[in-house]
Amino acid sequence: MILLDKFREDLVKEIKEDFERRREDRRALEQQWNLNMNFLSGNQYCDIAPNGEISDTDEGYVWQNKGVYNHIAPIVETRVAKLARVRPVMSVRAAGSEEADLKTARISSDVLNATCNRVGLDNVISKVTLWSETLGTAFYRIVWNGNAGRVLGAVDGKSVSEGDVEIMAVSPYEIFPESLYRSDLSEQKSIIYARAVNVDEIESVYGVKVQGEETDVFTLSSVKGSKKYVTNRITGTTAPDCAVVIERYERPSKKFPNGRVVTVAGDTLLSVTTLPYVNGVDGKRDFPFVKQDCISQAGAFFGTCVIDRIIPLQRAYNAVKNRKHEFLNRISMGVVTVEDGSVDVDELTEGGLEPGKVLVYRQGFAPPRMMASETLPFDFAGEEERLTSEFITVSGVSEISRNSKIPFNVTSGVALQLLIEQDETRLSVTAENVRRAIKDVAKQVIRLFKQFCGKTRLMKIAGSNKASEVFYFNASDLTSDDVVFDTENELTYTPAQKKTSVLELLSTGLLADSDGNLSQRTKAKILEIMGYGSLDNVQDLTSLHISRAQAENLEMQKEYVEPEDYDDHNVHIAEHVRFLLSGELELTKDKKTTKDNIVRHIAEHRKKLSVGDTAKDGEGGFEAEEPSPITQA
Repeated sequence: MILLDKFREDLVKEIKEDFERRREDRRALEQQWNLNMNFLSGNQYCDIAPNGEISDTDEGYVWQNKGVYNHIAPIVETRVAKLARVRPVMSVRAAGSEEADLKTARISSDVLNATCNRVGLDNVISKVTLWSETLGTAFYRIVWNGNAGRVLGAVDGKSVSEGDVEIMAVSPYEIFPESLYRSDLSEQKSIIYARAVNVDEIESVYGVKVQGEETDVFTLSSVKGSKKYVTNRITGTTAPDCAVVIERYERPSKKFPNGRVVTVAGDTLLSVTTLPYVNGVDGKRDFPFVKQDCISQAGAFFGTCVIDRIIPLQRAYNAVKNRKHEFLNRISMGVVTVEDGSVDVDELTEGGLEPGKVLVYRQGFAPPRMMASETLPFDFAGEEERLTSEFITVSGVSEISRNSKIPFNVTSGVALQLLIEQDETRLSVTAENVRRAIKDVAKQVIRLFKQFCGKTRLMKIAGSNKASEVFYFNASDLTSDDVVFDTENELTYTPAQKKTSVLELLSTGLLADSDGNLSQRTKAKILEIMGYGSLDNVQDLTSLHISRAQAENLEMQKEYVEPEDYDDHNVHIAEHVRFLLSGELELTKDKKTTKDNIVRHIAEHRKKLSVGDTAKDGEGGFEAEEPSPITQA
């Protein structure tokens, strides 16, 4: 017992010393983050002092203007708005061309997309992107929550859930790498994840009561204790009754084949476990984190952002605007020269030379007079214009995107389009970083389901007919995690460009059949791409027929379905043939029965179609029947 206590004390001491070393190594970088957050929020008269802390700058006279003309906030907002379009559609590529490979790839794709929608991945991406645009780097944390998901029952009075994936946004303040000079997470041997947690939550999770105190949630320092890491950031917040929970994730090694996670809070060892998730490549255990950079730096773990580059320009711009306004105030209000002893200076200072004022001055003295005013130098306007253009050069966000304003010297539509494309090109590197991070997150999601989903799991997805579908799967069905994007980079291929491409394809006739006509299904798809998929016209009826035909394909995996007289037989036949040829038939359990039912069903459609055409023409001894109310509808 004594040896065990000694081991715990030594381990806690080691973790805390390691944490302090990493925090000290990162201190200069953290102060730059604090400065970025100050400038973004509008507190722009501060700087990093020689002692390494953020302090206010009190240079200049008391009467000088200290207005803030924040260009950083709209630049960041514009970049975040553009990057919000980066929401790729993902699927899982089959490991081979066998029937089983195709089936598992489709199941993996359905599980991935359903999970991303359920956990709100778009919202998490927005949070991570905002952090990375502000500080340069942010992280995703992908974990398995055993208490999430559907409740399966109860054991000893406690509910048992099936579990589910959780994806969270993590700020760079909470991540401490082993080395600041290894650029990728895969190169780090260990990672510390530290955060301020309420002591009641710690007790409910670990069953251990630790002492709490008021803690800065960014610097992770006690507010009442040492001020070494405490800054005066206006964006800083403190939380009462908290303790810093330190989790050190260690990569698998010869000493720890499955890795190790050591969790410490205060002076208490909370837990020592192996790496919990088989979320790495080739079934290996890895960190449950994914890194996303705004702009990656060579040989550096943390990336940089445009705010780092804009801060000097913002300071210069504020100075020019303030000196300009001071000059204008001096011109408008004037400067009065007074001979000593000629007037009551206090009265003149308080009221000035207002119109109609009776000014009494001593006899024999010169009366007060206004100094000759000068015109505003052209240098102010020239410097302000140069700084504005430098904002565009440094940030990569032009006045078209930021101000919705076309440059006065641009009159050509082609030139305007080139300027817009240049804007997107400057963001393409950041957009690719976002896409790369999303792909890594998706791979970890599939690997967690493979590890924890068990023998049989029920999941609801949005089917191809936009209706809810329910399917069962198990861990053995998730054999592939080769995630690919079904969409190109959204910044380089915008919705407007997609519509233009569709119109060009229509004009060339590539979407038409051999007779030069567009099928009903093709029309419906074109309207959907153009953004008019819900148009209340005949195309909605076509979509309903397509949805019904797809539902019949599913039903005929069990039993034969008879066609209805009110079906649009051409649309139904096209959808059933597409099912037979697209490879979906190979994913059914009883392929022969399904195929026989669909082939028979298609034959009935064609028979009804031929009978309807004959009755319409009045040939072959058939009399045209009166249209039914359904047909009229």
